[in-house]
Amino acid sequence: MKTYYVYILKCSDNTYYTGITSNLEKRLIEHQSGKHKDSYTYSRRPLHLVFYAEFTQPEIAITTEKQIKKWSRAKKEALINNEFDKLPNLAKKKFRSK
Repeated sequence: MKTYYVYILKCSDNTYYTGITSNLEKRLIEHQSGKHKDSYTYSRRPLHLVFYAEFTQPEIAITTEKQIKKWSRAKKEALINNEFDKLPNLAKKKFRSK
């Protein structure tokens, strides 16, 4: 059975990059070596793998990657730090009162 990975890299400019791959080790080498000059991570090296999750169904992996890409920085950091109890509250929109 093939495994798919959703991963988060912390870039040298302190931003996060979320991606998906079926070969995590190979993809990390590609990011670090700058194989793809037009990629988001190319000018933000060095990079550090801060999170990954394994999936056996590609559809679920793709959906998860798209979901994480929409998350706020705070929510991504809660995931990275295994603070799963914080995730629901970080998903709620905050409205300012006038």
